[in-house]
Amino acid sequence: MAKKIMVVDDDADIRSTLKTVLEKNGFKVTLAVNGDDCLKKLKTSKPDAILSDIMMPGTQVREMVKQIKSVPIAFISVVRMSDIEKEELGKQKNVKDYIQKPFDLDDLIRRVKRLVENE
Repeated sequence: MAKKIMVVDDDADIRSTLKTVLEKNGFKVTLAVNGDDCLKKLKTSKPDAILSDIMMPGTQVREMVKQIKSVPIAFISVVRMSDIEKEELGKQKNVKDYIQKPFDLDDLIRRVKRLVENE
């Protein structure tokens, strides 16, 4: 059975690219435009992992993560995070990875596979 990934990003191009790449690699993909949309969709959908932009309008990602307890999350971000910021977000047990934009697609797929295999 295909693993389900929820992609949360306010950039339509990123959502579209990730959806295409992930589906070509055998994943089933759900899209959300921001943290609020993600939390709403999680009421009816149970992804195996979430790929989320770290800076979006609406509910702050830190608050979103606190409400998502049982799904592993990898952040995708164009902004470099300091070790202190990573440590702070990493206190949430389900935050498993940080993927820097622009990302290498092969590396992205390897990391997503690792994310869902370790859940």
